[in-house]
Amino acid sequence: MNFFGLFRKRKFRNPEDSFNVTVTERSVRVNHPVSRSSEIRWNEIRQIKLINTDQGPWAPDIWLALIGDDRKCVIPHGAKGFDEVMERISNYEGFDNHAFAMSMCCAENAEFVLWTKPW
Repeated sequence: MNFFGLFRKRKFRNPEDSFNVTVTERSVRVNHPVSRSSEIRWNEIRQIKLINTDQGPWAPDIWLALIGDDRKCVIPHGAKGFDEVMERISNYEGFDNHAFAMSMCCAENAEFVLWTKPW
């Protein structure tokens, strides 16, 4: 064993790097490293939330939840594709930017409703 190898800097891998997000004109799909993949069509979304946990930095601690009647799709903040989804949904009429900002400042277990589809 090389003594100096003990002090070698290891590259930190963010847990969000293990998630693959695919965005199309019709839907968003997330491949999870442990659980099943999830997908939701844009027109199925009834509510959008940010769910904060106290699990970071060893696990994703902010999740974007796209919720429909029969399914939901959750995307960890920092996953490749998260920003593309956020850019699209932040243009929904009635999107709550204040709730988004509050979520980004929160380090506790909490949920923030960003948008609910009008009936």
